[in-house]
Amino acid sequence: MKPVKTIKNLMIVLALGFFGMGQALAETTFRYAEGTPNRGTRAEALQFFAEEIKRESGGEMRIDIHWGGVLLKYSAIMDGVTAGTADLGTVLAPYQPQKLHALAIGDLPLANSDPWVGLHAMYDLMTQNEQMKQALAKHDLVYLGNYTTTGVQFECTEGNEIRTLEDLKGKRMRASVTYAKVLKDLGANMVNMTYSDIYQALETGLADCSAAYFYAMRAFKTPEVTHSVTRVDWGQIMGFALVMNRHIWEELTPEQQQIFRNAGVAMTDHYARLLLEEIEEVSSDLPAGKLGNKIEIIELPEEDRQKLFSATEKYVREWIEQTNKSGLDGQGIWDEYTALLKKYETERDERGYPWDR
Repeated sequence: MKPVKTIKNLMIVLALGFFGMGQALAETTFRYAEGTPNRGTRAEALQFFAEEIKRESGGEMRIDIHWGGVLLKYSAIMDGVTAGTADLGTVLAPYQPQKLHALAIGDLPLANSDPWVGLHAMYDLMTQNEQMKQALAKHDLVYLGNYTTTGVQFECTEGNEIRTLEDLKGKRMRASVTYAKVLKDLGANMVNMTYSDIYQALETGLADCSAAYFYAMRAFKTPEVTHSVTRVDWGQIMGFALVMNRHIWEELTPEQQQIFRNAGVAMTDHYARLLLEEIEEVSSDLPAGKLGNKIEIIELPEEDRQKLFSATEKYVREWIEQTNKSGLDGQGIWDEYTALLKKYETERDERGYPWDR
């Protein structure tokens, strides 16, 4: 059944003004389902996206964000947007591994952990590759933008420091998607829970360590219950997108669609800049105890980092094979994605970030 656009206030006013012209005024409100509370860097980026829509449309379009899973929990957002319960929402590939298998390309651990590089590569892939667009369209979804967790680090409680990969053996760890599979292969005992539960798990000893992210440490207050962070900069989780119901999208005018596209691009740079600033600030504040305990920053040996990437290769092949079985060109999509990562790495190295040019 075709969803009905949520309209908070739709009115047509015809009046004769000084210029003898009729004027139509309307405000359309779109419901956005977000699974996390309104705090932290990503929440700031989503709010920026909403403000861009309102500004670029002259107030005619507005995003009403339902934070903290009030409208839909993360596990229900994709189906909720498909059905029209929400007009837009934040979706994560792990919650719908079959339906969002294509999007899960962003969850495969690679050497790149730069948020600006990763976000732009995902945006280009998901908006320009026809196969990726169709993979979402068949579930009545349109991709508008991407989020990222930033690079994966190992955050641990006192006495559970990870200095080499050998230290992973026997550790009770929380991680997600392919990262959890690789860590299990390397001997860790994986604890299944959402990231929102990690503080209590670390505090009570249910978990010794977490595959964590600098950008989330302040928001989730984990330095209050940990004592070390092993800096790994191991890929980033990007099967993490902002989507709109396809029927709502098709009801928009081309000009309105362009406003949403422009907001997605603007959010990409804005969010990446926020993340890079947060990473630098948090990594500096941790050893000083400004966020809780004085946290020891440990550098994982480069040889061990390379072992992590090697351990990931079989899961890349697995993604390609499963994508082929779904009727898409898995290898072709993977090649395009890695080429985009290289493109933006080169642009960054040669020209710097856009805000520094």
